[in-house]
Amino acid sequence: MKDNRKYNTSQLFNFASDSYLDRTSRPVYALVFLLPFLIFYELGILFIKTDVLIDSFVWLQRFLGELGFTSRFALGAPPVAVVVILLALQFTSKKLWAVWLPDMFPMAIECILLAVPLIVLTLFLNTSPAPKSDFAAHEKIQQTFQTDAVVCASVKNNIESNNCMVLSQPTPKDSLLAKIVTGMGAGIYEELVFRLILICVLMILFQDLIRLNHNSSIILSILISAALFSAHHHINFLNGQINQAEVFRWTVFAFRTIAGIYFAGLFAMRGFGIAAGTHAFYDIIAVSINAAYFEQ
Repeated sequence: MKDNRKYNTSQLFNFASDSYLDRTSRPVYALVFLLPFLIFYELGILFIKTDVLIDSFVWLQRFLGELGFTSRFALGAPPVAVVVILLALQFTSKKLWAVWLPDMFPMAIECILLAVPLIVLTLFLNTSPAPKSDFAAHEKIQQTFQTDAVVCASVKNNIESNNCMVLSQPTPKDSLLAKIVTGMGAGIYEELVFRLILICVLMILFQDLIRLNHNSSIILSILISAALFSAHHHINFLNGQINQAEVFRWTVFAFRTIAGIYFAGLFAMRGFGIAAGTHAFYDIIAVSINAAYFEQ
């Protein structure tokens, strides 16, 4: 029997009308909540660590470049894309546009609390000292869940050249602030690509084209997006090459897949804002703990 239930492409479950859970799941709330992160990341890559870019950020740059945007606009195009996508989702959702600013603080607390289980799991999986050559942006405390940084040749002068190479992460000499900037970018742009965009595309594929039922479509979409999220740390999806800087380890791959499922579950239940905020706060907490207790 055909499943006629409707789903919102920015949130797969609904809550009591105008409750905290309902309000904060709206795309417009995600936009307001994540706007400081977007601004901080843009300022960070301009003034703090201009040669460190998140790979999903670069994917958006390339895609927008293919649409005809110039190099002068390329650096600012990804955050503009985030804003446009969230505004479009808010419009199509037909939900209220009103934003109650006092909700922002509870949202931040919620994201921090939701990041704790992953922090605990990361600590549990990384009880032994790590080699100095391993990832450094989240370093020892976060070796099982890193966000690849992308360094583009002459990024400030010729961003259209697309001469990009994937590095493991910023070096240990990078400042804590630079690592936090990288983590914020990962939280927003990886969630945008692997949850908001990819899960929505997979839902359309499985539910609308293949005609699977709603629950099966959700489960398959979450599992596939999580596996691809984990795989992209080992494979450069831009050119199909293996990331030589990241040694494949099954435990690391499994943890990233679990993290991907976790974030996808948050996206399905709480919307993009909470999922991206949790991802960003996880990165911030991880690099802060690492800087305080593990870096020499």
